[in-house]
Amino acid sequence: MKNIFIINGGFPFAHSPGKFNRTLLEQTKEFFETSGNYQVKTTQIGKYYDLQEEVEKYQWADVIIYHTPIWWFQLPFAFKEYIDKVFTAGHDNGLYRNDGRSRDNPAINYGTGGSLQGRKYILTSSWNAPKAAFEMEGEFFDKTSVDEGILFGFHKMNKFIGLEYLNSIHFHDMEKNADVPKELNRYAEFLKENFI
Repeated sequence: MKNIFIINGGFPFAHSPGKFNRTLLEQTKEFFETSGNYQVKTTQIGKYYDLQEEVEKYQWADVIIYHTPIWWFQLPFAFKEYIDKVFTAGHDNGLYRNDGRSRDNPAINYGTGGSLQGRKYILTSSWNAPKAAFEMEGEFFDKTSVDEGILFGFHKMNKFIGLEYLNSIHFHDMEKNADVPKELNRYAEFLKENFI
């Protein structure tokens, strides 16, 4: 039996009701609950959470699945606050011991003090930006991928606590030109490819 921890970093704010990422959370939860051999826990950003319980969810999980919209080229503010608070609560308390370095040789081994080795994570992100903005010469993101560009720090953050990157999937043009059924089907195939 594998333990799956799903975090929805989306929540209603301004003109974004958070519906797509909430749908992803529900689809992910249903996928694992109906597949058997999985236990599922979730967290919805924007609702109350207990810091120690969140640390324990990370420790409990075999796989963490993050769903997040991208707001102004970053994680939503409440999702970033969640990470800052939970990871700080997890210092020397199950998520990471230290930054991995020693005082004898402080120049090496930075980022190796995580406590979650053997666990993996998946990331989904949703964008107003079209896919072409990342892939075409002369377009906004200068041919830099989501994972190597905007979300590079997010991936390093997970590596810092010992998590291993499993995969990611990104949803583009979700505000102005979304084909939600098509994207949900693509996500269903992504889950099958990674877990069945």
